[in-house]
Amino acid sequence: MERVCFLLRVRADRLAEYKERHASVWPEMRAALSASGWHNYSLFLREDGLLVGYLETEDFAAAQAAMARTDVNARWQAEMGDFFEALDGARPDEVMRPLTEIFHLV
Repeated sequence: MERVCFLLRVRADRLAEYKERHASVWPEMRAALSASGWHNYSLFLREDGLLVGYLETEDFAAAQAAMARTDVNARWQAEMGDFFEALDGARPDEVMRPLTEIFHLV
């Protein structure tokens, strides 16, 4: 199982709304993530807007590609794009760059 961690930055003026949106993620989005191989997926948000994402998957590239093929992901990414800093025209899911894991205690 591949363990993936990534960072994004939520705009300071949109933090409250971002939290609200994730309190009720669309059921079809949750189902698509699960069906695409995203497991144990968590988001952590620091008060300054630093967002840390974590998930486990068999193949991250394949899981991303599977999500990219879904209509629900296209709609979700379109709605979420304005919440983030420094996307440079890309969708949030296109700028998720996994961090290098350097230690793991089992």
